[in-house]
Amino acid sequence: MAAKRGGAQSKRSQRTAASPRSVQEASREPPLSLERIVATAVELLDAEGVDGLKMRRLADRLGSGAMSLYWHVGNKEEVFDLALDSVLEYRAPPQIIESQDWRGEVVHMLEDWRASMLRHPWSASLLPRRALGPNILGRLELLSKTLSRAGVADADLNVAIWSLWNFVIGATTTRASFDLSDDDRAAAQQRLTRLSERYPTIERTRLLLDNDWDGAFRKGLDFLLDGLAPR
Repeated sequence: MAAKRGGAQSKRSQRTAASPRSVQEASREPPLSLERIVATAVELLDAEGVDGLKMRRLADRLGSGAMSLYWHVGNKEEVFDLALDSVLEYRAPPQIIESQDWRGEVVHMLEDWRASMLRHPWSASLLPRRALGPNILGRLELLSKTLSRAGVADADLNVAIWSLWNFVIGATTTRASFDLSDDDRAAAQQRLTRLSERYPTIERTRLLLDNDWDGAFRKGLDFLLDGLAPR
């Protein structure tokens, strides 16, 4: 029995000796903050998508308890809002802001918006159903101000903004979800060729082989901006 007690005391001594080191290692973790929570949430969303964001999983990545998160955020919905707004921040180069080329400004803003969402594909699905945060509101304000300065009347400004919004969201969602391999596109086009009597135009233009997403976005944007250009 003495030997057993001695062994138990030895184990307790080992744990006691290890405790300061464990505390020291834990103290090396950056302190929990709203910025860390949002950045880690973005990483988790990038890795696992919208369905993969769980508060427990987020807490594990942060090395904290789930309840600790609630000192900084109210719930998972707020995490979604903050993560979405963080990836949509727009830092316009000074020469873009000061430029008199309204069309160049708009193209830069919208191409940057699309690129931001393609880097974080989950954002395109979240944006239409989340609260609009300061970063996306800032984008919309800058876009509205640029179009207004270009001569778009206030009566047409909302239509212009929503048309461009719909174009960016639609183009991003399509690009993110319609990502077929070359073999898949070739097979789809072959099936279309066999049905060319029913679909002669899209077969002739080889629609299903066209994967110039960037070119299609820019040219489609030109079509829209042609319609917005002051007459």
